[in-house]
Parts: sequence; C-alpha cells; structure tokens
Amino acid sequence: MTTARAVPTGAVPPTHDTEPRPAVPDPSDTGATDPLVVVLPGRTLLLVAGLPGAGKTTLLAGLDAPAGTRVLDSGATRAVLARLLPAATPYPAYRWLTHLTHRASVVTAALGPADTVVVHLPATAPRVRAAVRTLARLGGRAPHLLWLDTAPDQALDGQHARGRVVRSRPFAAHARRARDTADALRAGTETGWSSVRRTDRSGARGGLGLAK
Repeated sequence: MTTARAVPTGAVPPTHDTEPRPAVPDPSDTGATDPLVVVLPGRTLLLVAGLPGAGKTTLLAGLDAPAGTRVLDSGATRAVLARLLPAATPYPAYRWLTHLTHRASVVTAALGPADTVVVHLPATAPRVRAAVRTLARLGGRAPHLLWLDTAPDQALDGQHARGRVVRSRPFAAHARRARDTADALRAGTETGWSSVRRTDRSGARGGLGLAK
C-alpha cells in the first residue's frame, strides 16, 4: 500500500490534479486496484463527497482505517431502515427518514469521542460542506475533504449499477453544483479545509486507506 499525505489547501498550484488522466499516462500511477491512502493526523473528520453514483460507497467498501474510526455511510443507514420496515416499503416512502437519520448520526459522531470520523454525503451544495466543516470544528476536529470528481453520465451509470437512481431534476441540480465545486477546487477557492484530495470513479475502485 502506497501512502500519500493529503494535500494541504493552498499548498499546490490551482491546476494540480490528483486523479488519473487517461489521455496522458502518469508514470507514478500504480493502477486502479491500489487503494487511495490519506493521512489524517490527530482528531479529524473526513468528508467523502461527490455526485450520487460517483463511487463513494465503492470507495468506503474497501476502507482500511485505524481501530475506532467511525464511518457514517448513508447506504448503511438505508439498509438498517429497510430491515426495520415492512419488506414491501418502497424507498421513496422513507427517503426522508434515511436522510434525517443519517444527518443525526453525523452530528452525534462529529461531537463524539472517536478520533477519526468519515462522513459519506454528496455535499454538492456549498452550504452542506460549510455545515460539515462547522460541525467538525465544534467537535474539535480538523475538517478534510475527499472529492470524487465524476462526470454526470458516469455517475448515472453508477446509480443504475447500484439499482437506485436519483430523480432527474434533483440529479441535474447536483450535477450543476458538482461542476461548480470541481471548478472551485481546481481554482483553489474552496477554503476552510485542512486538506483537500480529489480522485475520480476509477480511483475509487481500490478502496480507501486511512493512516495517522
């Protein structure tokens, strides 16, 4: 496993890009099967964000993290609720409950004793990312961002593969905000994070490793 330290905000030129570029092979690229490793020293919160279907759940499915790390995955919350509700209950009927329960868990974990908290959210809206940063700091944590920069058509493919597709209008809004977020990250104008790391859907396939 190759360890790569998270890039501090503002420490690289705005054009820096950590995701692989198929048209220009990177000799340091070790392949999609290698895990993406991020070093998170001290008491931290890592937000794993990007379009629905970008590969966040795939990334976290292969998580290798220190003992005691809290992982808040909306898919896991949905699965728990699905087991508690009648088998025939369609997801749209309890989507609101999934979101509410997941966000409540994020607040509890951020303010709790775990040294490292990993939060799975699309967070394409600036206000959501700002809320996560505020929560982290209220809990005495350094906020870190891992952004999955995925094209909308690839994210839609990912949604179909998982068997759960976001409605067209909300997804279009996510896509517009995600484009703006990616532009801000490239320009270095997304501030407030202790570090920012970017990857794409192919970079998520090898899973995520966290180290202190």
